[in-house]
Amino acid sequence: MFDIIISGGEVIDGTGSPAIQTDLGIVGETIEAIEDLSQAQSRQIIDAQGLSVAPGFIDTHTHSEGILLIDPQHANGLLQGITTEIVGLDGMSFAPLSKENYHMYASYLGGLLGNPPLELDMSSITAFRSHYHRRVAVNLAYLVPHGAIRLEILGFNDLPLVGESLKTAQKMLREGLDQGAVGFSTGAIYYPGHWATTDELIKMCQTVNEAGSIYVNEPRVGNPRRAFKQGGVLEGLEIAKRSGVSIHFAHLKTGIETAGKTEELMSPVDRAKMQGVDCSMDIYPYPTGSSTPVSFLPSTIQEGGPHAIIDRLRKPNHQKTILKFLKTQSFAKLDQIIFSYLSKRKDLEGKRLTAISKKREKCPEQTLCDLLLEEELKIGYVNAPPQNQVLLDCINQDCMKLLARPDYMVCSDITPMGRWQHPRCYGAFPRFLGRLRRNSKFLSLEEVVNRMTDNPARRFKLTKRGRLAKGYFADIVVFDPDRVIDQSTYENPRQFPQGITYVLVNGQVAVKQGNCTGVLAGQAVP
Repeated sequence: MFDIIISGGEVIDGTGSPAIQTDLGIVGETIEAIEDLSQAQSRQIIDAQGLSVAPGFIDTHTHSEGILLIDPQHANGLLQGITTEIVGLDGMSFAPLSKENYHMYASYLGGLLGNPPLELDMSSITAFRSHYHRRVAVNLAYLVPHGAIRLEILGFNDLPLVGESLKTAQKMLREGLDQGAVGFSTGAIYYPGHWATTDELIKMCQTVNEAGSIYVNEPRVGNPRRAFKQGGVLEGLEIAKRSGVSIHFAHLKTGIETAGKTEELMSPVDRAKMQGVDCSMDIYPYPTGSSTPVSFLPSTIQEGGPHAIIDRLRKPNHQKTILKFLKTQSFAKLDQIIFSYLSKRKDLEGKRLTAISKKREKCPEQTLCDLLLEEELKIGYVNAPPQNQVLLDCINQDCMKLLARPDYMVCSDITPMGRWQHPRCYGAFPRFLGRLRRNSKFLSLEEVVNRMTDNPARRFKLTKRGRLAKGYFADIVVFDPDRVIDQSTYENPRQFPQGITYVLVNGQVAVKQGNCTGVLAGQAVP
């Protein structure tokens, strides 16, 4: 007797092998049979005739850990077919932190990660994982965040991590990996990780390598004086070469200024691979990203954390420093900012910074400073897309060309805060699976599924996930390959996809006929 039989679908096992028409039998949390089960008995039968049956999608880069503690259903991820999310990216998250530092970092990251309950214990990776295990709709895997370790040891300060402090950091990192974290993450664009040197990251990654784990690198933007070759991909590759660690680059893709240059983008990666570096990448299918503008503020303003930052924003001499910095820096494209989240002024969500500044009769730099002060730093933004359709088509093709590489996988970079979220929060996986696949010559359906399932499962060592195989966890997506499509846009982002009919998480039906069932069967993995 099976608990669930999924009958008559085109089964795509996740390995890239051709689909076969057959049945799946599920008992409890696991797949127990992949064969003709027409004569078998089951408590529930899901008719998959004319549909594809695939492993649940694994999202290698999300920032949903805060919002999951508030909204455990997580429909915007689940309805994409995502059954496992990796969090703790960019060196930013909530553990391992003392109560005081947890409150500080949660406040600082409020525009990006949400506002989690402050009474929770975040003092260890074990404690962090316990808040999600069988309490949320999707499985969750965690990366030890570099920023949290730095904060715990050095405070929110520009100090070197050396000597005994470094030994303590390495010990904390190893304890986190031993407690179930699947890797280590850095994001030197964000504070306090921004203050790290390349040498510091190499030493931390030596510990990761010794543990047989993986390093996830958000390529550095800013603070080039402390970075090998001024940061970026070259710094990440140098860290991998000198530490021996396996490296995974976060959302490595072309953009508005680099469209059509995939060979140039991949050239240093391929050279490093020939030299023995173990490297992989992920990608989301959109030309622009999203973040929080608190990261734009200069280093001297960041020291001391959110309370100190807010205090400086009030003082004319510090404001002068900030305004000069914002007017001269190159990475923050203020004219492209659309506010996705504000903690108080909900009426400004979906508005451009330039439009708000015009209405207030102030320059964009001053307006941003004013809003950061008014909102106590809790602001999120989306970068507006280019209006050139030829450019957009080129970036779409770049995405598929990169995804055709066997060392790539798919991510959403979900930042699920506010009413005006980035469209990737609702559409990244079905966009690749449907719209871009159908308009591309680079990948088959089976290959696209592989990049969403088996590839990330093997890379992050997620036990018995990412494939449809006997004995594996029953994380399963049933979808219509001809109809699946994203509907979320920059203009109307909060739109769920079509064509994904069933989603199972650990053998329980989490989505039925395109609607969430309310089941919270997610586990802390691996």
